[in-house]
Amino acid sequence: MIIYNVTINIHESVHDEWMKWMQEKHIADVLATGKFTAARMVRVLIEEEMGGVTYSIQYTTESKEMLQRYYDEDAPRLRAEGFALFGDKMLAFRTELELISDH
Repeated sequence: MIIYNVTINIHESVHDEWMKWMQEKHIADVLATGKFTAARMVRVLIEEEMGGVTYSIQYTTESKEMLQRYYDEDAPRLRAEGFALFGDKMLAFRTELELISDH
């Protein structure tokens, strides 16, 4: 199993609008691609020097190949929407994780 982790720092001035968009639209749009089986959103409990609030959204997929299909077929459109809405008030970085074991 692969976890596609998107860590986002969002400026306080657009936080509420962003949170509504994430929970009501964006996460559902990513899941609607059919390339992920689940999503989890968590708040990062560290105060950033740059300000803002930081979240991690973790999407679960069956394989690296399926994640690559998401990158090729869906990611540009979905990322562009977030940038169009929030611009430089949203800073995101992405990591890929491989699940080794659950306990």
